[in-house]
Order: sequence, then C-alpha cells, then structure tokens
Amino acid sequence: MGSKLKQFGLVMTGVFAGVMISLNFSANADKVALAPLPVEELRAFADVFNAIKQGYVEPVEDKKLITDAISGMLSGLDPHSAYLDAEAFKELQVGTQGEFGGLGIEVGMEDGFVKVVSPIEDTPAFRAGVKTGDLIVKLDDTPVKGMSLNDAVKRMRGKPKTDITLTIMRKGENRPIVITLTREVIKVQSVKSKLIEPGYGYVRVAQFQENTASSLVQHLDKLAKGNDLKGLVLDLRNDPGGLLHGAVGVAAAFLPANTLVVSTDGRTEDAKREYRAAPEDYLRGTRDDFLRSLPPAVRDLPMVVLVNGGSASASEIVAGALQDHKRAVVMGTQTFGKGSVQTILPLNNNTAIKLTTARYYTPSGRSIQAKGIEPDIVVEDTLNGSSKRLREVDLQRHLGNDKDPGAERKAEQKEKTSPAEDEAAETPRFELAGKDDRQLDQAINLLKGLQIVQNKNK
Repeated sequence: MGSKLKQFGLVMTGVFAGVMISLNFSANADKVALAPLPVEELRAFADVFNAIKQGYVEPVEDKKLITDAISGMLSGLDPHSAYLDAEAFKELQVGTQGEFGGLGIEVGMEDGFVKVVSPIEDTPAFRAGVKTGDLIVKLDDTPVKGMSLNDAVKRMRGKPKTDITLTIMRKGENRPIVITLTREVIKVQSVKSKLIEPGYGYVRVAQFQENTASSLVQHLDKLAKGNDLKGLVLDLRNDPGGLLHGAVGVAAAFLPANTLVVSTDGRTEDAKREYRAAPEDYLRGTRDDFLRSLPPAVRDLPMVVLVNGGSASASEIVAGALQDHKRAVVMGTQTFGKGSVQTILPLNNNTAIKLTTARYYTPSGRSIQAKGIEPDIVVEDTLNGSSKRLREVDLQRHLGNDKDPGAERKAEQKEKTSPAEDEAAETPRFELAGKDDRQLDQAINLLKGLQIVQNKNK
C-alpha cells in the first residue's frame, strides 16, 4: 500500500508540475522563459496530497483537492487575486454587463469573515442599512468562518424573492445585528444625472461597466440641451470601480484627445502600458466613437469631482487623471487606495484565474496603491466628520505602494489620530445628491465662485 501511494505521489508531482506549466504557459506564452520548477516544494505538495488521500476522515475527490490548492495559492497573494470556478466566472461576466442576482454588496475577506466593502445603491443590502466595514459572521444558520469568499458569495446569491438572514458584527455595537434580506435581480444603473439648479449639472457614475462611457455621453447631451451650463459635478463617491476601458472613456470625455489617462507597470511586457484619451484605448467591440456626439461645451466646463473612501480603482483612475491635468478640482475625502490591475486569465474548462498583474499610475507618475487620491479640497460628509471606512491599507496581504513606501504608515496614523473618528463612527446615512448632501452643496458653491472669477477675468 505504501509503495503504491509513493508511486502515486510521484505521479501527482508530475501532474501538478504539468498543471503549473500549462497555467504559466497560457498566461505568459511567448513572453518570458519558464522558470525552473521547485521540485522539493512540489514533492511536499504531493506528500500532503497523499496524507489527505490516505488518512483524512472522509474520502475527498481529487478535483476538490486540486481546486482548493489553486484557490489557496491565489488568495494567499493579495486580496484581489482569486480562482474563479465556472459559476463564479460566469457571474463575473454577467456583473460587468450591469445585471446579476443577489443582495447588492461589494465584499472582501478578513480574518475568515466576509467584510462589506460597500453596499450598492438602491439594493436590498443598501435599503436595509448594511454599512461599509460590517463583518458578516453568519449566513442563515451557517457560520462564515472557514468558508472561501466564493462560497460565501454563492450563498448570498440565489433566486429572486428568496430570503437570506445575515448576522453582522458592527464596530460600536455590543451585540450582533440580524437582518433578513430578500434577494433581487440587481440592476446597477451605471450613470445617473440631473440639473441641480439652473446652470449646474450633476452626473453620478455608480460603477464602471461595459457601456458606462457611452451612457455618460448620453447623459451629458441631455443635460446640455436647453440648459446654459456653467459648471458640472462628477460624483464618484462610493464607486467601487470596474472596467479599465470604461474609466479611460469617462476621463477622455473631459480631456483633450490623446492625453495620457493612466499607465500600468508589471513584470510582463503587456503589463507595461499607457492608456490615452484615444478610441483604441476606450472603445471595445464597436467602431462608433461615442465621444464624437459629446456636446463641445462640456469639454471646457468648470468641474468638481466628488470622491470619498468608497471611491476605488477605476474611479481613482478618473479622479487622478483629471486632477493631474488640472481639468477638475477634486473634493471630498481620501479615496480607497486600490491601485492594482487584475487580469482575467481564462482556463480551458470554463474557469479562470483573476490575477494581480500590475500597478497603475496617474499621469504624473503617482501610485495610488494603499494610499489613494488626496482631494484638492477636503470636505467631510457632515459637520462632525466622515465615517471611518475600510480602505485598501486595512486589507490583509495588500500590495505596498512602490512610489511611496511610507504611504501605509501615514494612512494608518491618519486613521488613528483623526479627531472626528469617535463622533463620526455612527454618522447617519444620507442620500447622495439629496438635501443633506453637504459635499455636493460645497461643490456647487465652489463652481459658482469659479464662475464669478471667470466672469471677472473676461
């Protein structure tokens, strides 16, 4: 029996090595030479595999062991790399189109629990009062501890009109909060707009999806028709990000043609790129350049970009580009700080891996990773300050900031010494662009001031 298992272990070492070669080849074919295989480590893997097959209390399928090994390998890298099984891969593809089933929560993993990064507007979770930073410790009667993030997400998603009970631990609360939510088909409206008052338009981007930039142009066209616009607010608060080409397209709507929007840098050649305000960098699957129908006046309108701790990834790209090119004043609070690029690498069995392949940089060369965008004008959510939010620097195994190694320490000190932290911990929720939206009020006041200065200089 022992010799058979030993022989099986050698076979498994070869199989696992083959899997690793095929993964590496599919991701990096014709780019870099394959590194030597770590034979000793692969032998250790085979020994563990053998021990489980021989002695675990219940039989375990080979497929599950290999899949869990791959999943653990990726999740151990950073908070954003992951293995996507067939179902998760399909859900990712559907999610970028703007419609999926579930509760409406952007989540991550911390200390074995599901941590809420941001509830999505106008969804069951948002309406029930789920907050950024909440720890989900139970799904119905099942403890979350020990689940993978993918398994937890699968449990939260399901058929519309079915219920799920979340048990939540929240900072400042002495006992768990139990909330029963009814699942819905989550349709995320990427862009919303309205005229705040005569002459001043408001556009909110809630998430960067496949058609976000073209939808933005339609909204701007609608605002410009029949209105003598004097200023514009672009609201990126609580925008968790999304597709890179969507961010480039949104920035391109307000920048001169061919202007640098963002650059990326990683280990492989295709990770070293510049993305500009050019059709080849923001169009995908279409020959029609939607920016041609953009009202010309929009490109020169005075602008304020609103951001906060929930503004992440693609929204930080847009804010950073408009800030660096002096195209807009960035107002609000420091952003989330997700400055890394994830590449989806499909495998040959309808699964994929999501792998962090690069960091991105603003046009001036700033790295946002674990630091975020610092607004030109700091305006808190309320007079008492802003609620303390989960940020990239708070996530376990997050990438460091290669341009500013001290960024993490500075961010942590800022969080610890914030004078408004205690008062703001339970800041009541307010509606974005509603009557109690202090940041939007300040943005409009700034635009009016810019208009007065502009008129004086004519």
